[in-house]
Amino acid sequence: MKKLIIALAIIMAPFVSQAQVKTPQASPKAYIKQTVGLTDVEVTYSRPGARGRAVFGNLVPFGKLWRTGANENTIISFSDDVVIDGKTLKKGKYALYTIPKIESWEVIFYSTTDNWGLPENWSDANVALKTTVKENALPTPVETLTIGINSLDPNFAFLEIAWENSHVALKFEVPTSKTATTSIEKTLAGPTENDYFASAQYLFQSNGNIADARNYVDKSLDMSADKPYFILRLKSLIQAKQGDKKGAVETAKLSLAAAETANNQDYVKMNKDSIAEWSR
Repeated sequence: MKKLIIALAIIMAPFVSQAQVKTPQASPKAYIKQTVGLTDVEVTYSRPGARGRAVFGNLVPFGKLWRTGANENTIISFSDDVVIDGKTLKKGKYALYTIPKIESWEVIFYSTTDNWGLPENWSDANVALKTTVKENALPTPVETLTIGINSLDPNFAFLEIAWENSHVALKFEVPTSKTATTSIEKTLAGPTENDYFASAQYLFQSNGNIADARNYVDKSLDMSADKPYFILRLKSLIQAKQGDKKGAVETAKLSLAAAETANNQDYVKMNKDSIAEWSR
């Protein structure tokens, strides 16, 4: 009998493991991705519903720390540093906590994001930024918790939270002007040493125009103060491909010396092997 039970368990195991009941979540997960100016902002949160319950002051007590959602942490991320209430919040990912009150909410950006709900051990050291925002009463109740990035401007937007009859909007400023100005200045200044190197490398590796590759690698070296071994190595390969083995050997020797100074044994070996090959 015991053997029969074991045999049946082995037979049924694959069917049991494959059978998974799917039911909707009570608080479905939501994802928001919004570009503000040139800054990407993302929010991931679970959306509880009121379902006939009194929310603030009851389900969510006034004056108590709230996860600002359900289940896992509500997480917000910024691709650039932003400014909130005159304070800088560094780019990165944060858990979003709030303390709802009757006339205002405290909004907290917490650097630890792997908590289920509230942190087991709260640490003020993990509070990246904390501020207070005015609460606005809504004329029409919002059944399901809603978080959004709204009132978009190239230089700022508002993080909005609405549920039941409460609404808060937290302004954050993004560095659009600084980022755009830096981009403009870099572009107008022309290609960099690395731009020329990458272009030469691409043309060489893709069997593109070898004369252009030579031109670009020479410009990269002209702009470089220390003449890196990897750029010299690329130039030697381009020269060899052009049929200029004498010039390739001379450049490879320069690359070899620079590689030895940098103690890069891979480039030392590659250059020695190439010098031996091209010197035949």
